[in-house]
Amino acid sequence: MATMPSDLLVTKKAFAFFQNACLQHRFIRSKDTSNIVERPERLRAVSIGLAAAIARLEEVVSSGAPNQTTSSSTAKQPDPNDLAEVMGRMKLEHDSPLFVRSPVSVVQSQATVDILNNPAVKFVHGDIEGDVYLENLKAWVKGSSDKVLNNECEIPEHLSQGDLYRRLFAICVTRPKRLILFLVCPESIDAIQGAVGTVCQAVDMVVASSRGASGASGASSTSRRAFVAIRPPGHHCGEDTPSGFCFINNVAVGAAHAHLQHGINRIVIVDIDLHHGNGTQSIVWQINEETYRKVLEQKGGGPPSSPGPQIYYGSTHDILSYPCEDGKLNLIQAASVSIHKSHGQYIENVHLQEYTSEEHFWDALYKHEYSKVLRRAEEFLDGTGGPGDDVMVFISCGMDACEHEYESMSRHNRKVPSSFYYRFAQDACALSEKYARGRVVSVLEGGYSDRALISGAMAHMCGLVDLPSSLKIEEDWWSVENLIKLEKLTKRRRGGRPSLGASGSAEPWLERTIAILEPLETLSVSSSRRPIASTPPTSMTLRDRTKVKTTSAAGSPSRPSTTPAKSTVPASASAPNASGTSGFEAGSTEGDATRTNKLPRVILRLGPKPPDTT
Repeated sequence: MATMPSDLLVTKKAFAFFQNACLQHRFIRSKDTSNIVERPERLRAVSIGLAAAIARLEEVVSSGAPNQTTSSSTAKQPDPNDLAEVMGRMKLEHDSPLFVRSPVSVVQSQATVDILNNPAVKFVHGDIEGDVYLENLKAWVKGSSDKVLNNECEIPEHLSQGDLYRRLFAICVTRPKRLILFLVCPESIDAIQGAVGTVCQAVDMVVASSRGASGASGASSTSRRAFVAIRPPGHHCGEDTPSGFCFINNVAVGAAHAHLQHGINRIVIVDIDLHHGNGTQSIVWQINEETYRKVLEQKGGGPPSSPGPQIYYGSTHDILSYPCEDGKLNLIQAASVSIHKSHGQYIENVHLQEYTSEEHFWDALYKHEYSKVLRRAEEFLDGTGGPGDDVMVFISCGMDACEHEYESMSRHNRKVPSSFYYRFAQDACALSEKYARGRVVSVLEGGYSDRALISGAMAHMCGLVDLPSSLKIEEDWWSVENLIKLEKLTKRRRGGRPSLGASGSAEPWLERTIAILEPLETLSVSSSRRPIASTPPTSMTLRDRTKVKTTSAAGSPSRPSTTPAKSTVPASASAPNASGTSGFEAGSTEGDATRTNKLPRVILRLGPKPPDTT
């Protein structure tokens, strides 16, 4: 068998991290989740996009490789009766060409942290007088079920109850004029701690790879880039101020972990969410302020100390959207800051604008405006020592600025084409190659419609993988036409499985997408089938139907439940809500599951009474 030339191998592979604990964070105030946008099903849409990206990339890499077999006259043909040989040829071992050609290493993370005892979490969210906020957060989560059962809101009064988007909201039962911004349930702490743990694991593996070591998964040292698919998001959360669906600032904690555990002292954070990462900017400001204070003290004759972290924060966002949509002076000022070196601060904010065409977007807006956040990052790194082993790049990757996002989410038309997530990833990786030994960790923030998440994740993953110049990524992979095919094929059917037809009925990349997605789906569905808190009692009652036996959609008897009237169907077991153009089923709740489980209704019609023959 001929060996594959090194120039045809993937130059820089990437990690894709998944964390099933993140599916446990959900809305429990009501069984109706049709208006909840920050939902577990977001992760399924991301998984579909990542699976499609991997399938496409594998296809390209395989097509660029030389013929791996010898001529038919000399090749040994397998004996179809030799089961061991046939099965052996199906293996994807680490030395198999198919494995080598895989451009992405998928990591099903089990990592978690204790937020009360993790140094990085305490570095960002701790307090000199004690971990007040972190302790409160755990208390809110622990008491959420009792609060809901008592028709109370699980979030304290002093925190904002308003939703981000006025047209997508759910009403709080005890304060009907306030809109939901936060949601927690007893399992939320597992999701929050799992999300943070996965980001820290990604940092560990990327740094280890860049320093010549193999990560826990055995990935080679070429894997220096990672995308972390987690929720809840984090960039709106400040030191002790949760907001905008965010409770812990995942990227800030990841940066702190890189500093404390790996000596990363210069950090670049670029935020491409539709909304300004006010929490991240606030945390960055405080950290830089403390580092600058120590520098001034040492210059004034103070005792030497270890260098503190210096962080650059750059953001592209819509100044008309949350958290600035109410026109509050302090929030608009913060979202418009541009300061470099003065007072030890390095911050650049760029406002998104409407674009009229693809040419206008790329030749005017992206080239001269949006890429400024990366040019300023270069200036920061050049001014603080240039390239080095103490540099790392993070991306707060929100996908809600995508052209396919809900209209009610992106109301001011400050959008970007899906290819933005591909090209920005490429440019961020180029920055990291020059300054940070190729280290990039991208973390999911916002993004709420299925099509926005699928296209954004697909494009972004392709941008994180560095292919040889002889191999080309086509940006029409995430065209609307291909997205429709992908949505149709991955649409949930009764029984919870994708709608894949007979083998060979779909294009090869679509079949490969399903093959990659299936094990991820199996793990995520099984992980989500944990008992969740009961919803509050309702004044409405249903007729007793206990004598009617039902079967599940798959045809097997339904599992007995100790509290059938109060439990809800796991959110990840149903299809995500979709945008108007998405192929997914509309948000399914317990009511939908009940309808699919009912037996067909049969009506017996009686004829006239027979005549009396007596």
